[in-house]
Amino acid sequence: MTSPVKGPAAYFPSIEKKYGRAIADWKKLIRTSPLTKHMELVTWLKTEHGLGHGHANALVAHTLAEDSSK
Repeated sequence: MTSPVKGPAAYFPSIEKKYGRAIADWKKLIRTSPLTKHMELVTWLKTEHGLGHGHANALVAHTLAEDSSK
C-alpha cells in the first residue's frame, strides 16, 4: 500500500491539470531561468506564466530542494 504524497509534490496533479503542462516542463523552466531566489522565481511564475501563488511556490520549493540535494 502506498502512502499519500505530502509536501509540495501533493500539488503536482492539480498543477498539471489546471495549466496543461507536465511538472518536468515547469521544473525545466525554473532551472533555466536566470533567477535563483525562491520568491523571485515564485513571482516570475505568477506574472509570466499565470500560476497561482500556492502552485508556483510548490514548484519552486520542490525544484530547489531537489537541486540542493544533488
